[in-house]
Amino acid sequence: MNRSKFFKTILPAGIGVALAKPLLGHPFKISDPVKPANYVAPPYLKPGDTIAITCPAGPADIEDLQPCLNALQNWGYKVRFGNTVGKKWQRFGGTDDERAADMQRLINDKTVDAIMFGRGGYGIMRMMDSINWDSFVQHPKWLIGYSDITAFHCHVNNVLGIPTLHADMGNGFGPDDDIAADSLQQVLRGKPINYTVGGFSKNRAGTATGKLVGGNLSLIYAMQGSKSAIETEGKILVIEDVSEYKYTVDRMLMNLKRSGKLDNLAGLIVGGFTATKADTEGNFPMSMEEIIFEKVKEFEYPVCFHFPCGHQKENLALKLGVNYSLSITKNKVSLMEMKAASLLAPQALSVDSSRMQPDSLQLKPDSLLNSLDSTGILKSP
Repeated sequence: MNRSKFFKTILPAGIGVALAKPLLGHPFKISDPVKPANYVAPPYLKPGDTIAITCPAGPADIEDLQPCLNALQNWGYKVRFGNTVGKKWQRFGGTDDERAADMQRLINDKTVDAIMFGRGGYGIMRMMDSINWDSFVQHPKWLIGYSDITAFHCHVNNVLGIPTLHADMGNGFGPDDDIAADSLQQVLRGKPINYTVGGFSKNRAGTATGKLVGGNLSLIYAMQGSKSAIETEGKILVIEDVSEYKYTVDRMLMNLKRSGKLDNLAGLIVGGFTATKADTEGNFPMSMEEIIFEKVKEFEYPVCFHFPCGHQKENLALKLGVNYSLSITKNKVSLMEMKAASLLAPQALSVDSSRMQPDSLQLKPDSLLNSLDSTGILKSP
């Protein structure tokens, strides 16, 4: 399809002017605003609101985003593609300057109500320190994505005190809605999260309350030692990852343990650890669950495994930086948002685990290997 013609059919008039003014040169290093004492959540969306898609990490073409475009428009939203959609430099969705400039424009644009990321992969760490968040703090909007987007989650949750959405990205949508898309749609509309899913034999039972933080383990690990490192004390930590060796997961968790990040959690939620690589230099017979539990066995807080989030089809939308109540038993896990982040609080969003595919909560590490591309992002069916 002709790219120029395609843009004319979906982009509202005047958008070229709004997005055409680039930042000049590489943006200078920015000092972040002071984190407010209490978080202020972005407004939820209503029909006619605009969701912009940008690629601050890996590249995505228009064709990759077509199922996402269809879904968002069917939900009643306008869709705007940033300048990085369709661009590629090295392994990224444009140069570092281009990606930073695109993100900055969309943050500053008051006609954009939410920002969805085209894909993960790698690249946000190369450009994130060029972003000026002043406008975002004054007019927060939902940032939607996971995987490499965890770098933004960590920074925005911890430094700015603003919630974000750990959820499917632009290239993760299939031709038909699924449970992940359903959960994202309802969260964007303002329905408080109330998930109940099946249990797992290795879960450590208990209850907890606290803010949910975390995301992709590799990025949590990469944020260590920087101003974007997450604070975990008294928090419910969620972790997930893809395409890692067991020993690298072990090493990252040892880093979190030795730095005290696992000492005083309120609770631990372990999502999917999928497409695990086979060690070629030595055997690691421990299971992924055993590797993870070993790092927290001395503590008493509740732990659950195989929660449906991460690089898998059942990637439930999670508001990070928001307070939850967590209840874990061997047979059931319940995660309930404690307080709606705005006055828009209709019927609670719930998930019936019977809707999920058989054994979806007990995925083997390599069970999604054929559904992932080389960077660990779900392919469109």
